[in-house]
Amino acid sequence: MKPRIALVALSLVLSLLIGFTLRRGAGSGASQASGRPIIGLSMDTLEVERWQHDRDLFVARAKELGAEVLVVSANGNDTRQIRDCEALISNKISALVIIPHDGAAMAKAVNLAHEAKIPVLAYDRLILNSDLDLYLTFDNVRVGELQAGYLVDKLKGRKAKIVRLLGSKTDNNAFLFKQGQDNVLNPAIARGDIEIVHEDWCDGWRPENAKKVLNAAITKSGRDIDAVLCSADILSAGAIQVLLEEGLAGKVLVTGQDADLSSCQRIVEGTQSMTIYKPIKNLANAAAELAVKLARREVVVAKEELNNGKINVPAIFLPVHVVDKDTMESTVIADGFHTRESIYKQ
Repeated sequence: MKPRIALVALSLVLSLLIGFTLRRGAGSGASQASGRPIIGLSMDTLEVERWQHDRDLFVARAKELGAEVLVVSANGNDTRQIRDCEALISNKISALVIIPHDGAAMAKAVNLAHEAKIPVLAYDRLILNSDLDLYLTFDNVRVGELQAGYLVDKLKGRKAKIVRLLGSKTDNNAFLFKQGQDNVLNPAIARGDIEIVHEDWCDGWRPENAKKVLNAAITKSGRDIDAVLCSADILSAGAIQVLLEEGLAGKVLVTGQDADLSSCQRIVEGTQSMTIYKPIKNLANAAAELAVKLARREVVVAKEELNNGKINVPAIFLPVHVVDKDTMESTVIADGFHTRESIYKQ
């Protein structure tokens, strides 16, 4: 069943600015009738530290709101993730939340859910070419802008050589990170301040693929590089292994994203320069709250939209923050995302 998206009534506009109202017909889940909705959470993977945080926070907040959560993880397998969603739908869930491995492949899951009159929220990664109900994420273009901006600022005053490790092509966010990076890099390249000596995509966001790309860059252009622009911490981990082997760790600027504990440790040790902190608690809590509203067929207001190739999907974007040695205390430590003791290994 296709979602009905209408402009919010004037009184709602006055209090919540401009948005979109999402509703879906009543689902068949028995949990909804009893007042305790069941939320299905289909995850790409739990092999990455960041996603374990998301799961725990989402489940905890949903339970606080009186909902039950069924969690499944596909371990990066598209076929398995479709089967996971089919199993969740057969369990008569009231709403489906998907963190897709492949944003294009998971359009099928959206269609299956809609056939069962179940609304779908895409969590942090967009699902393409589907009648998706809602998209919740961070401002991923801004992530790329902050990563590239950090390097351009730190490398000011010299013609710098950069290697760029892009993310996985199956993840639409990887293209948004690149878009943001390009927004900053292209003017610097045009001025002659920056040269991209090598760049490539890292399939599956795997650190071993990041190593391959950086090794290829060094083979092609030599060891004379000033920075490695990594779109995520998982890629930074692979890149820094190469830099350690080449005796360049700590001499080359390295970016990241997700504020993984290991990346924060590398930052204070000096082998990684920065990461992007995306307050996962804010994202997970908001996702749980929105999923419960969708499950209960309540009004949800989204002030933005993003085209997924088929429709303009109502979207909510959350802010992000730069973390380096100077801001570690005021960001991830202040928020309790990581403890000072764990980062500094005290």
